[in-house]
Amino acid sequence: MSRLDETHNLPLFQKAELIYQLVESLVASLPDEDTYIQDTKHLMQEDAMIIPAKIAGAEAGELYSIRMQNAAIIRENAMHLYDQVGSLRLYKNYRELEYVEFIRKELNNFRLLFIEWVASFDSNNHIWDEWGLFNPPGAIPPSEQDKATDNDFDFNDFFENDED
Repeated sequence: MSRLDETHNLPLFQKAELIYQLVESLVASLPDEDTYIQDTKHLMQEDAMIIPAKIAGAEAGELYSIRMQNAAIIRENAMHLYDQVGSLRLYKNYRELEYVEFIRKELNNFRLLFIEWVASFDSNNHIWDEWGLFNPPGAIPPSEQDKATDNDFDFNDFFENDED
């Protein structure tokens, strides 16, 4: 089985795809003439599309910091989507409130799968994040001597005896 097939078989990815399909159905049921609704539709679609793409991106790499970076983006988009879908309850002309609650319930189920998925990341397989945001808990920063600096790079190393 290919890595892509493995990703598509993940319960988290399948739930993300289901949420995307639900959002597409929801968007199709919303009126076109309201500017607020049009903007909300676009935001919901963007967030719903980004989530499975970032899951695939996280699964394509094995570095903890890269996987955590993708996880943070997934979390942000899922939270936005939860709020955007919920905002439809405030729209006076929208009557399909059961649909809103159903999508929010699926997002909650996604959140639980997400927590398990992130817990499965191998924190031993990481490179130090200089920004300090995506380092594994308890990771020890490399010593100053271990860090490469701009002064360590010599452009001439690439052009030995190439002076003509």
